[in-house]
Amino acid sequence: MHLIGFYMHSPINHSIMSWTDPEDDRVDGLATFEHWKRLARTLERGCFDGAFFADTPGGFDRYRDSLDDYVRYGVTWPCYDPMAPVSVMLAETEHLGLAVTASTSGSHPYTTVRRISTLDYMSGGRMGWNIVSGHLRGEHRALGIPQLEHDARYDHADEYMEVCYRLWNGVDQAAVLADRDGGIYADPAHVDVVDFDGEHFRCHAVPPTLPSRQGRPVLFQAGTSGRGQQFAMKHADVVFSIQPREEGMVKFVKSFNEAAAAAGRRDAPGVTFGVQCVLGGTEAEARARQVEIAERVPLDAALCRMSGTLGIDFSTLDMDTPLAEQTTDASRGMLMALASMAGDREATIRDAARIFGASTGMAQIVGTPEQVAERLETIWRASGCHGFNVTPTTNLRSVEDFVDQVVPILQRRGVFRTEYDGHTFKDTLLN
Repeated sequence: MHLIGFYMHSPINHSIMSWTDPEDDRVDGLATFEHWKRLARTLERGCFDGAFFADTPGGFDRYRDSLDDYVRYGVTWPCYDPMAPVSVMLAETEHLGLAVTASTSGSHPYTTVRRISTLDYMSGGRMGWNIVSGHLRGEHRALGIPQLEHDARYDHADEYMEVCYRLWNGVDQAAVLADRDGGIYADPAHVDVVDFDGEHFRCHAVPPTLPSRQGRPVLFQAGTSGRGQQFAMKHADVVFSIQPREEGMVKFVKSFNEAAAAAGRRDAPGVTFGVQCVLGGTEAEARARQVEIAERVPLDAALCRMSGTLGIDFSTLDMDTPLAEQTTDASRGMLMALASMAGDREATIRDAARIFGASTGMAQIVGTPEQVAERLETIWRASGCHGFNVTPTTNLRSVEDFVDQVVPILQRRGVFRTEYDGHTFKDTLLN
């Protein structure tokens, strides 16, 4: 089983209003390096594969065609750059991998390769990139660029990746001489000049960085629609998915593996599912905690986030309308996952908002540490998934509770490592 911490560089991670919890320290932690250092040390102590940062540049502006609720409730606002905590956490650890979300709509391929591969090289090959095609309207408005429709975004992203691969693969191992006496740093005959002129991008440059110990960053992708899966088959090492129910997880892995086989890919990308673990000394205590998390989320705050993610202004719709009746050019996979959370695709908008506000649609694993560990193993074995992206309920308390109380049980069960046996993120996560 592979475990990845799942975070955002904002006042919350995936539980709206978590910053109001007395035991949550994120509001103060945003102003310090120590918060992220402590998180990194905790995850490495727990032998986690890595930490994965989601991102929402530009924010959620669909609900009521306004940014007011996004700001009012701190629904990932402020949206700080995740590259900053990633840098701090890499410097604080030796084995922990770090993955950052970066949109193919938000920057040029050269800039993305330069930023992420710089840290990949400096950390000895411990970086990953979650490739998103830019489904948030707020991001496009913030940057003053047009937003493409769903499938066209992936066509655009395919070309983006072509430029990235040329930059990653453009430096031969024999290139760097570092000849102090001769005064020659590198042999240009072993460094490609990338000369790309495509429909969306142009690039004339040599690669901005040297290959890291793992060659290039580990590539994550979260598209679960038909076109998104095509993109994943072509580019992803690991696919991240949100499925609120175990049945959805089992079905997703099965259909994904079938799609990989049909596409001729022998090694289907591993699938990790987002989960939120709610711990208690007893099951009743954990259930009470789950209710508390849900009840502190105002409906407007939940609808703000769900509207932004799904690209639908839910303020214009009847709250008791089945969610499955809606269509979107944003996150189609997320819409269908939420619509099916009751098992029959009859979940209403109100139902979905309640789940989305508490855990952004991720399955909540609730109980004592023993119950949570058993449930994770059951889902892992039943679905055949690669592992889990584990999001906390509060920072940093619930992260430490999981590492101290659940990880040792998984280790005793023989389903999770007790020490690292690789050097790079690729070694840890994929081998």
